[in-house]
Amino acid sequence: MANIGVFDVLGPIMIGPSSSHTAGAARLGKIAKTIVNRPMKEVSFLLHGSFRETYKGHGTDRALVAGILGMAPDDAKLRDSISIAEAEGITLHFVPTDLGQVHPNTVKFLITDCDDQKWEVLGSSIGGGLVEINEINGNKVKITGEYPTVITCHDDIPGTVSKISTLFYQNDINIARMTLVRSQKGKDATMTFEVDSSITEDMIKDIETVDGVNRVIVINSLGGN
Repeated sequence: MANIGVFDVLGPIMIGPSSSHTAGAARLGKIAKTIVNRPMKEVSFLLHGSFRETYKGHGTDRALVAGILGMAPDDAKLRDSISIAEAEGITLHFVPTDLGQVHPNTVKFLITDCDDQKWEVLGSSIGGGLVEINEINGNKVKITGEYPTVITCHDDIPGTVSKISTLFYQNDINIARMTLVRSQKGKDATMTFEVDSSITEDMIKDIETVDGVNRVIVINSLGGN
């Protein structure tokens, strides 16, 4: 049985009405923002299942936008997020769709950043404000945001796992969970580390120097409960 914390019982501190449809949605948006880590010019939200049916009535649309603006689920400005985003020049689209065999509360973010780079982030709100990110740019991942998280996009070169794991050891950082997914042997790979301590800028620079590492994404804190 999984450990249950006090916030799992009480629910998150948030702007309501629904932990799944607003708090969880805001966290998904905030993770997407952290992954892109650049100003955005256009975002399409592909809304699946319950999100597709109730996104206006439950405020899911406003919560998702609040997230990509960096707001926590309890930010009082969440209700005005759409107008705030539009004032910042971000074009928004809400697209009810069918994403297949995924959780009922799932959204795919299609993001164009300020450099016209395209991003895809797929995530689900799994209840009580908890979330999972399942894909980044088509690569399978599993990110919950409960722990500081490091994602590396790299070439599938022997020894990469060992080199990066050693850096965590040398920085006295304990790995809580690690996953490795590769598109094809010898091609692209993605590793996800959930760890017990926040990641410093120096640590990020060390990981970026590992041969074959193309990009490092860090999610230290989502804010809110």
